[in-house]
Amino acid sequence: MTTTTTRHHDLAATPCDHEHLHELSKALARFGSCVDVVDDWGTRLAQILASGGRLLAAGNGGSAAQAQHLTAELVGRYRHDRPPFSAICLSAETSSLTAICNDYPASELFARQVEAHGRPGDVLVLMSTSGRSENLVAAAQRGREVGMHVWSTTGPLPNPLAEHSTECCAVDAPYTATVQELHLVALHVLCAALDRALGVGVSRTRAPGAS
Repeated sequence: MTTTTTRHHDLAATPCDHEHLHELSKALARFGSCVDVVDDWGTRLAQILASGGRLLAAGNGGSAAQAQHLTAELVGRYRHDRPPFSAICLSAETSSLTAICNDYPASELFARQVEAHGRPGDVLVLMSTSGRSENLVAAAQRGREVGMHVWSTTGPLPNPLAEHSTECCAVDAPYTATVQELHLVALHVLCAALDRALGVGVSRTRAPGAS
């Protein structure tokens, strides 16, 4: 009984109404380094995709929805019309997911798909608010084994997913909701940078020609 009471008091209260926005504002103030990282990702991704490369993306829960959002922006478009690019959301491959979970350990959920679809020089984007999901860490390891660029968006450092990725955008915020909200910002910054690099429309992410 004592243990339960202690754990209850250790839990941080969920921020509500204006406090939710206050937590987001505090995290935004520390988000500048992440913006630089994902802007660079978008610039480099433009060259990779335009050269015939592919992007794979995965996440669990809400992050699965964001991974699917990213691939939809690339196969479809962000703001202005441009050629479609090869992007696959591994979280949305229902038959593959259920078959893999039925026949292999749960940690293989995304890793086996990465091994199937990933090629040297392709990009693997993994989204996790905790950075501790075993199936995403395994996917990162498999991605590096096959020669992919492994980019992750996570919560605060240190975390295993960041350690096993080649590059990471880590949101410094204590609440899952805040981390996820800024992952969506990062996703849009990446897409804007990609379009800018391709000469599609106008992006305010960085002025043309800026270093």
